Amino acid sequence: MGAVVGTLTMQTKQRQPSRDKVDDELEMTMVCHRPEGLDQLEAQTNFTKQELQVLYRGFKNECPSGVVNEETFKHIYAQFFPHGDASTYAHYLFRAFDTTNNGSIKFEEFVMGLSTLLRGTVREKLEWTFHLYDINRDGFISKEEMTEIVRAIYDMMGKYTYPALKGDVPKQHVDAFFQKMDKNKDGVVTLEEFILACQEDEMMMRSMQLFENVM
Repeated sequence: MGAVVGTLTMQTKQRQPSRDKVDDELEMTMVCHRPEGLDQLEAQTNFTKQELQVLYRGFKNECPSGVVNEETFKHIYAQFFPHGDASTYAHYLFRAFDTTNNGSIKFEEFVMGLSTLLRGTVREKLEWTFHLYDINRDGFISKEEMTEIVRAIYDMMGKYTYPALKGDVPKQHVDAFFQKMDKNKDGVVTLEEFILACQEDEMMMRSMQLFENVM
């Protein structure tokens, strides 16, 4: 995780978004120079004010625009998984961080996501994971959505990691997981069903939170 966080701030300096917004820059500057901004983030995250200052200094120094766009995000992931195709998974992960759905990740969104992934409770991490799998944001995970994410993870890992992987393996895994999660057999998985199934099955928990290992 730490390696990618460091790389994210390094790479954004090399590949800036083509259309930076002035208000984003002003907002980030306010967070940097106005104590109440850091106080608010400290209250909303599991980071101390000192940790936030360090995170922001690195983010701002390497990304003067104050935002990270999807192209930059995908570029970073491609370097970490040279034997596979990380573009699809990076797309979905980017959308999970981009809570305002405006096509860019601001410092606040970035640090809020990191706080959950690094120091959140088990439930908070599972809720974040559910949000990642819920592609269409309707509050449910369909078998198609879960298959899309799992297939993206396999594509990212590539043949180097899974030399004997067959094309139907992701579907088989999803079928098994979905059968355990969809308690009422209505064809979709709710947040509570997702959390309950993961808490009951340690292997499923590790599988569903695989993103933690590829962050």
